[in-house]
Amino acid sequence: MKPTRRSVLIVEDEQCIRDVLVELFETEGVEVKSAATLDDAKRVLARNLFDLIVTDIRLGGRRDGGLQVMAAAGFLSPEATVIALTAYPDDDNRQASMRLGATHFLEKPIALERLASLAARAGVPTAMTPLASGGMMA
Repeated sequence: MKPTRRSVLIVEDEQCIRDVLVELFETEGVEVKSAATLDDAKRVLARNLFDLIVTDIRLGGRRDGGLQVMAAAGFLSPEATVIALTAYPDDDNRQASMRLGATHFLEKPIALERLASLAARAGVPTAMTPLASGGMMA
């Protein structure tokens, strides 16, 4: 039996962080898409369903860019696990993220092991937590 292909969206305006996150999820059984801006993220969300969405809260200087991504995801990929990332972990951002469907709220810098663990709990393999034989998570 062939394992189910999982889909991940990375929304991050800082290219070096986006590249690392994309690389983390580029593994067998995962299709990764990325976006650097709110508009790019909305376009990608409109065309694809995702199992996991990892989004920065501030995008391109917009304090609420990631919150808008989460709002769009709630309509366009309602089953997705959403992980919000921020360098500004204030209570307002945390509460708004949770209201908009974020499953996890993580402060930057993040440990990739932590992100991989959360993805694995959502059934999404990473380079650190690949699929075991038979399609089950390692």
